[in-house]
Amino acid sequence: MHDSYWRFHRDQFLEIVPPPGRLTLDIGCGEGRLSRDLKALGHTIVAVDSSPTMVANARQADAAIEVHLADAAKLPLADAVADLAIAFMSLQDMDDMPGAVREAARVLEPGGRLCLAIVHPLNSAGSFAGEGADSPFVISGAYLEPFHYTDELERDGLAVTFASRHHPLEDYFEALAAAGLLVERLREHPMPDAAIRRPRQHRWQRVPMFLHIRALRD
Repeated sequence: MHDSYWRFHRDQFLEIVPPPGRLTLDIGCGEGRLSRDLKALGHTIVAVDSSPTMVANARQADAAIEVHLADAAKLPLADAVADLAIAFMSLQDMDDMPGAVREAARVLEPGGRLCLAIVHPLNSAGSFAGEGADSPFVISGAYLEPFHYTDELERDGLAVTFASRHHPLEDYFEALAAAGLLVERLREHPMPDAAIRRPRQHRWQRVPMFLHIRALRD
């Protein structure tokens, strides 16, 4: 319970996820939290992650969910086996984001959908100039150039470093288009009212924290 999943945008993301169908693929599943939530909603899940530790944790948490250790850009599944693919907060952490999108499209049947959540590129490109609630949001570097970045967070005595890659919006949309995926919904999410615990956090209601997209395979 120490990150954005429950507090900031899981419920908002589930609003764009279609009802259960034939098969749902969870790409970059981590320790399987979303896989388990989707299973509880009636989805038949196959999950994939490239981290042996995360795969082991996902299998331990629910042995009934099929979890594969694999690269998202080389999925161990046949063509057109799923009607839904999920990439929740994983694409910005992948070395080959376009390859992962292409593979997601390959395993989707015609009419299938890819639902993804990422750190909003505005968020990864800039930061607030100060700690005040009215602090301006500043992009000091080049938004249009991809780059690696890290976030170092500490909560309840736990210190974690997240390593990710910034992409401008164009990179994600070009990857979707090249894979034959048509965007049908896009949502930019600020911090929800219920998540605000300190006055200065209201500033995250002025700029988006996350981007949610649902795309259709032709």
